[in-house]
Amino acid sequence: QVQLVESGGGLVEPGGSLRLSCATSGTIFRINARGWYRQAPGKERELVAQFTTAGNIVYAESVKGRFIISRDNALNTVYLQMNNPKPEDTAVYYCNVRHRRSIFETWYEYWGQGTQVTVSS
Repeated sequence: QVQLVESGGGLVEPGGSLRLSCATSGTIFRINARGWYRQAPGKERELVAQFTTAGNIVYAESVKGRFIISRDNALNTVYLQMNNPKPEDTAVYYCNVRHRRSIFETWYEYWGQGTQVTVSS
């Protein structure tokens, strides 16, 4: 069983910076994608940044050049560095892991509890 615990959310001023962390416990299978999603009030959950199953990094167009996803494999933690945040980045941010043992097996998906990020002066 995989468990994800986010931390680092809070209130940040426009143009400031904030770093979110996602600590992971449990075994992650070799075929996996790990990243961050967010959901603003009245909107659908959307991808923010992700390490894909191919080992690439993808970003939402709205955060490219401002947010950076990184990971520490030794700590089994994924980070989201939010630079120059804007009010429209206000949302609950969720950590996500999707993995499977092999291409012949089913995907398993896990979510963290979410952490609120509010960008306001």
